[in-house]
Amino acid sequence: MVEPLLNVQNLSVEYASRRGQVKAVTDVSLTLDKGSTLGIVGESGSGKSTLGFAILNLIPSPGRIVAGKITFDHTDIINQNEDNMRRIRGSQISMVFQDPLTSLNPLLKIRDHFTELFKVHSPSMSKKDAISRAGELLDNLGIARERLSDYPHQFSGGMRQRVMIGLALALNPRLVIADEPTTALDVIVEAQILELMKRLKDEYELTLILVTHNIGIIAEMADRIAVMYAGQIVEVGPTNDIFADPLHPYTKGLLESAPNIIHPERSMRPIHGSPPDLITLPPGCKFHPRCPRAFEPCPIREPLPVECKHRLVACHLYN
Repeated sequence: MVEPLLNVQNLSVEYASRRGQVKAVTDVSLTLDKGSTLGIVGESGSGKSTLGFAILNLIPSPGRIVAGKITFDHTDIINQNEDNMRRIRGSQISMVFQDPLTSLNPLLKIRDHFTELFKVHSPSMSKKDAISRAGELLDNLGIARERLSDYPHQFSGGMRQRVMIGLALALNPRLVIADEPTTALDVIVEAQILELMKRLKDEYELTLILVTHNIGIIAEMADRIAVMYAGQIVEVGPTNDIFADPLHPYTKGLLESAPNIIHPERSMRPIHGSPPDLITLPPGCKFHPRCPRAFEPCPIREPLPVECKHRLVACHLYN
């Protein structure tokens, strides 16, 4: 039996605030096989991005990992010191951040972003070789290498996102976490970025985690889906199975609230209410105040994940 490339066990992340502890991620467990694509989907504030940052051990203060274990290819991520983590980030695990305009330094030319990266991780590489490597990456991303001399503000949103993808791939990492990579892009540029990511995944033999609130992107890109709500994974399984027959009422609600181009005659149904306050979470199932199928045990006991139809689902309907 092949061990997964990434193994997250019972992970919990909290942020300290004046009102109390914000439970951003609670008891999350998942695995990721080499070469696969996992889509993490859910509403804003469900803990998707926090989970991605935790895998890189990049939880910003006042946040901290309070429980759990993250293993990447036999390496314990949580207990690594910062020097070791700097070597792992970029070369083994990298991230495409949500907003390229704020992630790129406006005072540095594009080539300087790449040469700085190579200088940290490959000190023996000459500046000439670093610029040559950066040019090759830009060519592969559909950007003329002459634009290495430009500043970030001289690029369109889609071009800046391509640069971010190039920076994420520069050191040939094994795992790439893409955090809402197409949020600020129009649909045409979004489609181009997704096609680019598909091609690069095959070309670089990447394992990919795609974090998004757009369930349509997940349908196109992911092999498996993890659905998050209020910091917890409520359903995880193969993409085709979840789209054909969603088990958790929240998963069903997400699918029904998105436009369906295959069945345009079906009307969209919003999920009523709002996600809970992560400081004062409701008792029992966190989704029960909004759930159309809630019954007696839902507000009393928190459901445990159970195996059903080749996936895991945390819902009293299946206990």
